[in-house]
Amino acid sequence: MPAYALHPQVGLRPEKFGALAYHYGNRRLTFLNDDKLVAVVQKAHEYDDVDGALAAAGVPEQNWPAYRTVLARLAESEVLQCR
Repeated sequence: MPAYALHPQVGLRPEKFGALAYHYGNRRLTFLNDDKLVAVVQKAHEYDDVDGALAAAGVPEQNWPAYRTVLARLAESEVLQCR
């Protein structure tokens, strides 16, 4: 899996349910409804790969495939970018 970083045109706003991610370039709003996902998105740039970010956020290893799918979709929607 590639390493990700938050897209430079995306702002995150913490919410009770997780966070809102707003892309100022394409004006797309994305809801992040999981605190662990928010942690991965915020800290992904600090790790060499997705697995390191998932482990650091405390995501159980059996859930990694689902999180990888979500992260790939966030990259497709330009919330994250590959680095």
